Amino acid sequence: MQLTAKDFTAMFRQIATRIEGERNHLCELDGHIGDADHGIAMEQGFGAIVKALDTSEPATPTDVFNTAAKSFLNAVGASSGPLYATAFLRAGAAFKGKETVAIDEAPSVIEAMARGVAERGKAELGDKTMIDAWKPAAIAVEQAREAGKPLSEVLAAARKAAEEGAEATKTMVASKGRSSRLGERSLGHMDPGAASAAIIVGEICDFLARS
Repeated sequence: MQLTAKDFTAMFRQIATRIEGERNHLCELDGHIGDADHGIAMEQGFGAIVKALDTSEPATPTDVFNTAAKSFLNAVGASSGPLYATAFLRAGAAFKGKETVAIDEAPSVIEAMARGVAERGKAELGDKTMIDAWKPAAIAVEQAREAGKPLSEVLAAARKAAEEGAEATKTMVASKGRSSRLGERSLGHMDPGAASAAIIVGEICDFLARS
């Protein structure tokens, strides 16, 4: 099966719907170690993406991700804005020159987005940031593919790794971002950026599994 620009637009719509539903939960998580607005920012960002995609009708998968990058950055001025804008640009670059993307190639979006977040944020595993969900998911995709696993198992591995990575941030002391000011007091709380990252990875995997 080949995925078109319309398919990736539908994927973003699915992510936006889930993020909207998790807004209050993400804000609650952020309230423990931040400004309690992460859910609002993510909802605004993905809402802006959907609105832009609905009005621009991108022709290729790369166009979809480039539009997502610009609209998310314009909507979200917080640190997650540049991080996800870069992530989307890297995903778009991964599919450059392609009118469609083979379904088996599509998990590359997780690897590309993880690279973008890492490049822009300069965070490492264990810093208690969104990279603690994104990087394990990307590694899981790579390892499952190298092992010759079918698509369903690649996606399941990515989802599981992201969820476990987000959960693991509860045991970490924040060393990046605003929550780093709390030091040891950040222990015991899940990083909201990692939580939203796990949600996004999960929705990408769910969409691809049903495509």
